[in-house]
Amino acid sequence: MTDAAPASTGGPLTGVRVVELAGIGPGPFAVMLLADLGADVVRVDRTGEVHPGAPGTPHPDLLNRGRRSVAVDLKSPDGRQVVLDLMRGADVLVEGFRPGVTERLGLGPADCLAVNPRLVYGRMTGWGQDGPNAPHAGHDIDYLAPTGALHGIGRAGERPVPPMNLLGDFGGGATLLALGVVAALFAVRAGGAGQVVDAAIVDGAALLTTQIHALRRMGMWQDPRGVNLLDGGAPFYDTYECADGRYLAVGALEPKFYDELVRLTGFRLEPDEALDRTDPGNWPALRRSWARLFRTRSRDEWARLLERTDACVAPVLDWREAPDHPHLAARGVFVEHVGVRQPAPAPRFSRTPGAIRRPPPHPGEHTDEILAELGLGAERIMQLRAAGTVA
Repeated sequence: MTDAAPASTGGPLTGVRVVELAGIGPGPFAVMLLADLGADVVRVDRTGEVHPGAPGTPHPDLLNRGRRSVAVDLKSPDGRQVVLDLMRGADVLVEGFRPGVTERLGLGPADCLAVNPRLVYGRMTGWGQDGPNAPHAGHDIDYLAPTGALHGIGRAGERPVPPMNLLGDFGGGATLLALGVVAALFAVRAGGAGQVVDAAIVDGAALLTTQIHALRRMGMWQDPRGVNLLDGGAPFYDTYECADGRYLAVGALEPKFYDELVRLTGFRLEPDEALDRTDPGNWPALRRSWARLFRTRSRDEWARLLERTDACVAPVLDWREAPDHPHLAARGVFVEHVGVRQPAPAPRFSRTPGAIRRPPPHPGEHTDEILAELGLGAERIMQLRAAGTVA
């Protein structure tokens, strides 16, 4: 058996140049993923976002880590030309405007692919580039609602619960955009032409529900929320309040794990309560019994007893506590970069590890540097600044 190859100093996307037209939410998160994996990212911010008195510390928006920023007026002919010049040396463009906006700016797929036929043009929207809802505004909750995903989240007999914006914006949207961009890059590197990646949150959120559709077809999932094995219906897959008002997550799905949970906790039923956990008719009584038991100790007392066992139990930590959890700390799930603690790049690579290479920039922080790389001289840069084309 040979030794593993030595680790590279760059991530797996080292050498890939990404241009991002500034947006919010899922687009920036997708680009953050690419930057963490080694891509060289230039973010095109609006000139109106530039604040000359910006502090010398990094911008607080962690979604924008790993970039440099150039501020450009996209509505001006010279500003459009700056972006097209960036396209000539780029591998990827990512934009998150409503359908038709970049086309009206002269920066749509046809415009950019004309100057760089190998460009991967990534588009991030909620509704997608076509369909009756495509021209209209929305947010994560709106995109989840028609897919069925929002319907399935919540307690039995209660209203659906918004899952923050993690399931739609970042799960179904940004993560699939990043996957699509990398797949399209692979096709280009194999000799193919550039193409458009249309990443819609509704598409991705629906895709994430594939297993639920499969379970319904097999008769293993009911349509009402909060009554199923994985949606809080089962008493052995739920959260419980402890003596200190904090919570414990219990995921003892399989019989052997449930048996271990029973053994370690000394769980006992009341004499008149049913024992068979496989019968959903017994779930309410079982939940009441487990709730009584878990309220007898604090969250951390239960965690010390159960966490590193096959009982499948973990403490529910808040945002402040999470980075210091022993397992997350041991794996470096959170890292400190330029004095800011934040989630580390993922996934992990044995030879070309990802890394946070730059803190989030302030809009326009690298304008002169990036324009100089395009071959513009100091006098031309001054002219563009004087005209308000760049900032």
